[in-house]
Amino acid sequence: MDKEKGILFILSGPSGVGKGTVRKQLFKEATDLKYSVSMTTREKRPGEQEGVDYFFKTKEEFERLIQQGELLEYAKYVDNYYGTPKQYVEDMLAQGFNVFLEIEVQGALQVKESFPEGVFIFLIPPSLEELKTRIVGRGTETTDLVQDRLHEAQKEIKMMEEYNYIVVNDNIDRAVHKILSIVESEHCRKERVIEAYKKLLEVD
Repeated sequence: MDKEKGILFILSGPSGVGKGTVRKQLFKEATDLKYSVSMTTREKRPGEQEGVDYFFKTKEEFERLIQQGELLEYAKYVDNYYGTPKQYVEDMLAQGFNVFLEIEVQGALQVKESFPEGVFIFLIPPSLEELKTRIVGRGTETTDLVQDRLHEAQKEIKMMEEYNYIVVNDNIDRAVHKILSIVESEHCRKERVIEAYKKLLEVD
């Protein structure tokens, strides 16, 4: 049977929900996923590495990439741009790799327009109070910015109806195992495999 094309998985959710933490744990357990590092114009946080956590760009550099059509999606969030390099995603999918995006809600909805066959997973907090605790716990945002993020989060949570799956991040290991189950089940979805198996078994 021909090599199966990779699947694009999109993990999204409100700022502070723990997308990065869940993604890092997921990649410790799933070696067959390719992570598409996003680009951003926000400041690098302590411990973050260029090309590992994000590609850090200036506003001018980012806007030039937008004009050149080099981004699969992009969004402006609290005065910073975030986006996904297009070519990497397309190349990895064609080679049969699963590609995993961890992006903001606005960007995820853009990807849905151009890649409707992608699998969209929405990560939600157990409660808004817990979300506030996590954002404050970062120690990187001012009181005003915390309020901005919470207000934005409430609007984003309303968008979860646009997603295929909803996973509550009340426990990192539990959330990761749910996402791994989603990856496994999507590879068994009838629409993805039926033609290949009909050919293999010579069934009309």
